[in-house]
Amino acid sequence: MKKHVCRTIIWCWALLLLAGNVLAQTRITGRVTDKSSGNPLPGVTVAVKGSNRGGATDPSGHYTLQAKKGDVLIFSFVGYTSQEVAVGDGPSLDVILSEKIGSLDEVVVTGYATQRKKDLTGAVSVVNVDQITRQPTAQVSNQLQGQVSGIMVLGSGQPGEEPQVRIRGVNTFGNNTPLYVIDGVPTQNIVDINPNDVESMQVLKDAGSASIYGARAANGVIIITTKKGKPGKVRVTYDAYYGRQVPKGGNVWHLLNSQEQANLKWMALKNTDPNIVYNDGLYGSGATPVLPDYIAPGGLKEGDPGVNPSLYNVDPNYKNPSDLDNFYRITKANKQGTDWFHEIFKPAPITSHNVSVSGSSDQGSYFLSFYYFNQEGTLKNTYLKRYAIRSNSSFNVSQHIRIGENIEYSLIDNPQIDALTEGSGIGMAFREQPIIPVYDIKGNYGGSFSTNSAQLGNARNPVAIQDRIRNNKGLGSRLLGNMFLEADVLKVFTLRTSFGGEIFSSSTHTFTYPEYENAENNKTNSYTEGSSNGYNWTWTNTLTFRQKFGRHNITALIGSEAYDNHGRTLTGTTQNYFIFDPNFTNLSTGTGTQTTGSGTYSDGLFSLFGRVDYSYHDRYLLGAVIRRDGSSKFGANYRYGWFPAISAGWRISQEAFLKDVSWLSDLKIRGGYGIMGNQLNVESSNAFTQYGLNKGSSFYDLNGTSNTLVSGFTKTHIGNPDAKWESNINSNIGIDASFFKGKVEVSADYYYKKVKDLLYKPEISATAGRTDPPTVNIAQMENHGIDLSITATGIHLTKELTFKANATFTTFKNKIVAISYDAPYFDQESRRFNGSFIIRNAVGQPVSSFFGYKTIGFWNEQDEITAANLEAQKATGNSSATYQSQAALGRFRYADINHDGQITEADRTFLGNPNPDFSYGLNLELDYKNFDFSIFLYGVQGNQIWNQVRWWTDYYANFAGAKSKTALYDSWRPDHHNATAPIQENDNSFSTNNVPNSYLVENGSYLRAKNMSLGYTFPASTLKRVGIDRFRVYVQAANLFTITKYKGIDPEISGGSTNYGLDEGAYPNQRQYLIGVNVGF
Repeated sequence: MKKHVCRTIIWCWALLLLAGNVLAQTRITGRVTDKSSGNPLPGVTVAVKGSNRGGATDPSGHYTLQAKKGDVLIFSFVGYTSQEVAVGDGPSLDVILSEKIGSLDEVVVTGYATQRKKDLTGAVSVVNVDQITRQPTAQVSNQLQGQVSGIMVLGSGQPGEEPQVRIRGVNTFGNNTPLYVIDGVPTQNIVDINPNDVESMQVLKDAGSASIYGARAANGVIIITTKKGKPGKVRVTYDAYYGRQVPKGGNVWHLLNSQEQANLKWMALKNTDPNIVYNDGLYGSGATPVLPDYIAPGGLKEGDPGVNPSLYNVDPNYKNPSDLDNFYRITKANKQGTDWFHEIFKPAPITSHNVSVSGSSDQGSYFLSFYYFNQEGTLKNTYLKRYAIRSNSSFNVSQHIRIGENIEYSLIDNPQIDALTEGSGIGMAFREQPIIPVYDIKGNYGGSFSTNSAQLGNARNPVAIQDRIRNNKGLGSRLLGNMFLEADVLKVFTLRTSFGGEIFSSSTHTFTYPEYENAENNKTNSYTEGSSNGYNWTWTNTLTFRQKFGRHNITALIGSEAYDNHGRTLTGTTQNYFIFDPNFTNLSTGTGTQTTGSGTYSDGLFSLFGRVDYSYHDRYLLGAVIRRDGSSKFGANYRYGWFPAISAGWRISQEAFLKDVSWLSDLKIRGGYGIMGNQLNVESSNAFTQYGLNKGSSFYDLNGTSNTLVSGFTKTHIGNPDAKWESNINSNIGIDASFFKGKVEVSADYYYKKVKDLLYKPEISATAGRTDPPTVNIAQMENHGIDLSITATGIHLTKELTFKANATFTTFKNKIVAISYDAPYFDQESRRFNGSFIIRNAVGQPVSSFFGYKTIGFWNEQDEITAANLEAQKATGNSSATYQSQAALGRFRYADINHDGQITEADRTFLGNPNPDFSYGLNLELDYKNFDFSIFLYGVQGNQIWNQVRWWTDYYANFAGAKSKTALYDSWRPDHHNATAPIQENDNSFSTNNVPNSYLVENGSYLRAKNMSLGYTFPASTLKRVGIDRFRVYVQAANLFTITKYKGIDPEISGGSTNYGLDEGAYPNQRQYLIGVNVGF
């Protein structure tokens, strides 16, 4: 009975307390407006501080929620300064929000922690996500171009191609990709991250900010935080755009038409032999070349018995290579000329759809998104299809314990092509002669095959190349994410554990068709299939201490991190299929030779780290970081590395002598020094010598029977247990300033980096045998430069017209300071120069420097050649000496760099490099009433490009392919000495086309309008009637114009770390015209 009474009393008290709490709460209503215009603000988050209770304002700016007297309501809205207002006696509470000016109080994510922006002592750039998401691309990394100082992004127009991102220039001879940290999960790949999911992004550029990531931080760190649910009602958003991509118009390579091509041949033959008697199987024997009606059989006219259609015999799907010899092709000449570029490049659609659902309550928050992106390439049969779904959620287990997860699953359909090679469809488009049509008389491919001594070269039909990849596939899937638990301990400690990683797989399917239309054909069909799959996981544990003691504020963190990575690759090829149906072809259905290969890899890291951030009186700032990494990629002697850093800052504007400077809102001086590491450029098995066996290299007839092989092993890789970390020793000094109540912010940094023990895999002597050389520590380099960012916000030109601007400026200087090798340099990319290399990486020079002979005009008179030879004979004492090999009228004259009186290999010199002196970006925004306009400009200045396309098109002697207008109309002639190109002749020569020279080096500077948009947001009063919070419609243009002196198709050229800036027919960026909507419910 007593227990029953007690239980009844307890329940009564509980009901009374609950009733009291409910009775104490009042229905609070109000309206939120903009201070400048007085207009209502829809979508403002209104939350009760200390709880997850809240809501949002409606299209008229009104809100309603339950709160009691004394509760503090937080009003927050993107782009406005948040306000905290206590509930009083009345039921009504109106609030006026001011547009946020400046961002010093913004909290940003740094290494394993968060800091106020004004407390940062390292070089950290905070990305304006609203600006970058205006770029119509599926690649987050593409959106960074020009938006952040210190970052260079090199990409192309190829759908799905991952751009090269370099923070503060080239940091290594190998992989320069920065470390990406997505919701706490480190990865080297963000190619499939949905751009619409990004909430915030920070770029850590120096040791003071990035050394906490140790061995993976040398290339910089980009921290990405994805969106979470916010307090208030459930939010549903829909963002979509559709548009057309338009390839470059006109004669993009300035190539000749069919008659001009014939005229050039006549001119070149005449230049080679003034007494020439023309007798050509294609153009006849007259003083003027005459275009034939047919090129196969070559040189025939209409009505000739040889072009009787009944003779035609071509089987495009022939199986036996010997059948090719029995084909009879009939191909009409295209007398107007085929525009091969626009035969393979066509306008193409692009579309994107993204839906998100999010919300939050006392128990937690959630965010879901669904993404579809489809971009057809302007180049035939190139495309990207991407599907992604994301789930981010967190749950409050108690007041002090939180758990959650962040997961994205993506699917990609994206067959990649190697566009930067002379053998690609693009490469053939400037090589295939214009007289060749796309198709022959029966609709099969036309090509360079001909007869009667007609010289049409060995290029391949570009349309055929692109059509034959139509069934190729490149499929991929990826699961990326983590689970976490956070617990607050004793009010000053936060314990966090996070376990995450990725599971990935990809497959490629490629069919190689037999060719029949070219002068040189692939006669065998084959099918190749490859797959790659793997996984990695990261387990991170941190303990954070935060406490304020009077004027002292300290944050300390210690942690551990384990990383494990595994993967496997498999490839196989089978030849000779009797049917080419993609539904039939697999590795087992071919009847010919089959080859297979596979490989595995695994590596791991274990790390301990710590950091301390201290401030006194919000004025004096100090930060220190230490990390110890152990990597399985290195031998026992060099497995572990220490990566420390220290940084400091002085908010000088807080000093008394600057307190009264009204126009200065904040001024901070900061600096840092530290070491970052790099292990990307060494394979997991590099420390070990490996052996393998196969019939081609390790099976021997040891018994003397000539028919019995004995298995043996051969060395396949030379191990190097003494390889060690690359060390990036980094110093940085910078200022952050804010003016005019935060309306203008300036951030400037000067940095210097010395990179030691650079890892590289050099060529080895042939005496070492056919084996893979080890990666060794071979060199040192230096980088220095300036990063500058200026932002202006909240500038009201009139009451209803506001202006925003953001400008970035970056300089970058690179120099190799040491190479421990057989010579103080290593060369790359010989291309078509018979062993002479285009690129030399040498001590004292920037990475990827162009190397060759410097042209100083042409030999215009025979007397010039005679005088130069006499000087050479005088200088050498050799009466038969010549100044320059194969010097002749109209050919290049090379500079005598070493002044020894002769042109030799010692006169080769550095001709430029692809590293710009500076790059810059400019964002301008105007808002008028409900209209918004923005434009983004990006440019680089001072870089050079090696235009290998001109080697093919400007020298007649280089293959019988398509040639340029320059070759015919602006080449050297006896009456035209002030020409651009050398004399056109039939002979290859040291003095024209056989060696690399400066004729092929061009100014690569450019300014491009990357993005321009005009939008309109419908009034909230109109939308309220149909239950919509926000509806914006916009039109947009990307890559609208480019200003450049570069003669190639596109000055934005990528490439490898030590061989970039080489244009051999790139996939150009195309204009895009879009219409889109942003809808919120």
